[in-house]
Amino acid sequence: MAADDVLAELAALRGGDLPTHGGRTLAYVYDSALPGLDALAASAHALASSVNGLDPTAFPSLLRLENDVVAAAARLLGGGPGTVGAVTSGGTESCLLAVQAARDARPEVAEPEIVLPETAHAAFHKAAHYFGVRAVVVPVEATTFRADPAAMAAAITGSTVLVVASAPSYAHGVIDPVAEIAAAARAAGVRCHVDACIGGWVLPHAEVAPFDLSVPGVTSLSVDLHKYAYCPKGTSVLLHASAELRRAQYFASAAWPGYTMLNSTMQSTRSGGPLAAAWAVLRHIGPDGYRDLAARALASTRRIVDGIAATPGLRVLGEPESTLAAFAGLDVDVFVVADEMKARGWYVQPQFASGPSPANLHITVTAANDGHEDAFLADLRDAVDAARAAGPPDVGPDVVAFVAALDPDGLTGEQFAGLLAAAGMGSGDQVLPDRMAAVNTLLAAARPRLRERLLVEFLGVLYTPSE
Repeated sequence: MAADDVLAELAALRGGDLPTHGGRTLAYVYDSALPGLDALAASAHALASSVNGLDPTAFPSLLRLENDVVAAAARLLGGGPGTVGAVTSGGTESCLLAVQAARDARPEVAEPEIVLPETAHAAFHKAAHYFGVRAVVVPVEATTFRADPAAMAAAITGSTVLVVASAPSYAHGVIDPVAEIAAAARAAGVRCHVDACIGGWVLPHAEVAPFDLSVPGVTSLSVDLHKYAYCPKGTSVLLHASAELRRAQYFASAAWPGYTMLNSTMQSTRSGGPLAAAWAVLRHIGPDGYRDLAARALASTRRIVDGIAATPGLRVLGEPESTLAAFAGLDVDVFVVADEMKARGWYVQPQFASGPSPANLHITVTAANDGHEDAFLADLRDAVDAARAAGPPDVGPDVVAFVAALDPDGLTGEQFAGLLAAAGMGSGDQVLPDRMAAVNTLLAAARPRLRERLLVEFLGVLYTPSE
């Protein structure tokens, strides 16, 4: 195919995606609304896309870029003279490495554990699964959704290698009491990681309690640049308070006849493109620019949260302190509200009930939402009214009971195919219905392990090439 035809086909495919600019997709994407930023990032990415971060001695430009980016993160997030770090592919990799480094630094612990609040990001459960670490999950306070420092401290044992706090937690946008949690970890001689992946580039400009490396006992912190640093996807930073703490993160192997493998992250070959793009965006926006973007996003969040709280039929969960929030329904089905919002051009993210948190809708607010709060809130009120009039999705109680009774370990292909049909889902490119309330209702009826299994099967359906 000719190059122009290839790009035209790609553009046509992209036409079916949620919008990544304009503030109407309130999850997954982060929009600064700054003109020219995408072009700058794309140009910087192109300049370094063919360079391989596997060997910094062969490509010293990437070494300089990474040290610059880590230094910028350390300055912003309370790092001292000995603070070091690494640029990773995203928040999940940063969290994985924090767990891996904590585990490998304690080889004498036969059955290592990590202590985390139930609101901690699922990346830590992924890390526990990958690295053979037991996740000790501690209930949070039922109304604030913040971690309970006393309960966290009580969960620390001689097998604990890492304690985790969130700043903020993704689901509700609240900040855990980091100082108290870090103090308990420090008293026990255990590392403490702060997951600031989503809030790290915003919270330094907000009036919140200290949460970063300046807090005694905090030994590592993760912050994503492709979130509120508004860099392209594929860049996060994992900071360690010292080189000694970082050492266990590195991997080296001379146990083969090729070059001695030496990796600072989970990847070996790494394109220099995402790093160069992040470096360029950070330098272009600068500290004052980020202060302004954070102020705009925070103010927009406050206006939206206040408007949601004033909307009949809705309630805000907890007290959001950053740019994230979640709201539940009082007399409306939130899954239907989500469909009604999508019909009006907005994407809000459904979240299922878990522990003290009921089924709800999550929003991630960015600087691009500044000035558009009234439009969002007006459509939300209309969506709530429409959802109230429509009532819950028409899913038969026998189908819900069938789902609730399924055995995740014994689920058959025939059962799953029947569920797809019951939910009005097809196959191939048409697998997803226009409205997802019925699907979400069925998933909500499933126990967590069953929901995991159902979604794994669904992912397999999605990622099946057409013949």
